Amino acid sequence: MTQLLIIDLESTCYEKTKQPPYFFSEIIEFGAVVFDVNTLKQVEGYQTFVRPTLFPQLSPFCKSLTTITQEQVETGKSIETAITELNELSRRTKSIFSSWGFYDQRQTMAVCRRFQLKYPFLPQHINLKQAHKEFYQLKRPLGMKQALQYLSLNLSGTHHRGIDDAKNIAKIANQMIEDGWDPLSSIHWVKDK
Repeated sequence: MTQLLIIDLESTCYEKTKQPPYFFSEIIEFGAVVFDVNTLKQVEGYQTFVRPTLFPQLSPFCKSLTTITQEQVETGKSIETAITELNELSRRTKSIFSSWGFYDQRQTMAVCRRFQLKYPFLPQHINLKQAHKEFYQLKRPLGMKQALQYLSLNLSGTHHRGIDDAKNIAKIANQMIEDGWDPLSSIHWVKDK
């Protein structure tokens, strides 16, 4: 393994207790960075907005949290197209899906199940949030923003935007590798694809 496919996604959301009946959270943005663990460079990026179909209207809370607009999702790609493009990127780069925590992996899997799409990644995943906690022997895992601060790295771009968060997570992975972390030590196998 020489490359990580670092993905951060954004999904439809509501304030707690304000979700409509039968709400299902849909992906509205994929941000991804292909990070080469040998050269420590971000060698490729991917970003797309995705059109939600079950609950197409973004809540004010979602728009405020993510800064994603209704127009951006309405002109976004279908979930089928986005998943196909991510599959092509993953296969072409032979990279391992990595994310800050399990949410992005589990949300991708849930959306694929709901829309009867093939899960687009290899059966391995790296939870960089847990890897960061274990490697630096912290008492608890940190949020991405706090992990950047812990490593004295600056937050770039807009927090809770997929592509910007993916780039920030790549900076954390870069620092961890420079400090001696081996990504192979943190691979786990995804079940129930």
